[in-house]
Amino acid sequence: MDSTVLTAVAVAALAVAVVAVVLGWVAHRRHQLIQRRFEVLWGDGEADVATVLAAQARRLGAERSRIDTLEQGVAGLRGDLAQTLQHVAVVRYDAFGDMGGRMSFSAAVIDDNGDGMVISSIHARGESRTYAKGIVGGGSDTTLTPEEQQALAAARDDSGSSRRTSDD
Repeated sequence: MDSTVLTAVAVAALAVAVVAVVLGWVAHRRHQLIQRRFEVLWGDGEADVATVLAAQARRLGAERSRIDTLEQGVAGLRGDLAQTLQHVAVVRYDAFGDMGGRMSFSAAVIDDNGDGMVISSIHARGESRTYAKGIVGGGSDTTLTPEEQQALAAARDDSGSSRRTSDD
């Protein structure tokens, strides 16, 4: 063989070797990068992906159980809250034409089911009288005055801000 051919083959072999070394180095770097990304999954110890995923599934199951328990607790609280007297409305008015200042009032206090009471205070010059009437399901077995009906309607609508009416 000719020395130029041998030189060309040697140079080609050297080039192939250099390319192989570069490709090997690139592959090694990618492998290290992938290992670093999977270390997050593996956690503290060396484990395969299936073991890590099974552990995550167990943790998710425990969290799901915890969330279900919390949802049941919230549902119970909602039921309790529906029975609290939380809807309030007050109507102030003059019960008598000769009195000013809207000193009389009717206040309705009910829960989500419309159960509760209406309290009315009638103020006159020499005396003041207070009445309470029970409310069941949004109605009363006792006749309600127009002001009491207005207070009850406002409490049902949850517009509990004071309303003023005049009784001329």
